[in-house]
Amino acid sequence: MADSEKRERRWLTPNKRAKGYAEERKAKVHMRGDKEGEELTDYDKGLRSGYLLCQSDHAGAFKYKDALDRGLSKAEARKLSKQIGKGKKKNG
Repeated sequence: MADSEKRERRWLTPNKRAKGYAEERKAKVHMRGDKEGEELTDYDKGLRSGYLLCQSDHAGAFKYKDALDRGLSKAEARKLSKQIGKGKKKNG
């Protein structure tokens, strides 16, 4: 990934992530994304049995609620919550 490209946080509320993980574990295949239809590996099964992505979920939800409290619209809050990092610029 080039330095100029901005990454985007992909966070979900915990109940939505858990529901999706349960569906994938029952089907034993990836149900979304690049690997859709491929069988889950042991590593992927482990990811879905725990909440290893919860830190990103919590950070995104916190940023979203904080932005709403500051008076931003839902669309602005959603955009802000998906940004990774603090948004500080480096002096070059």
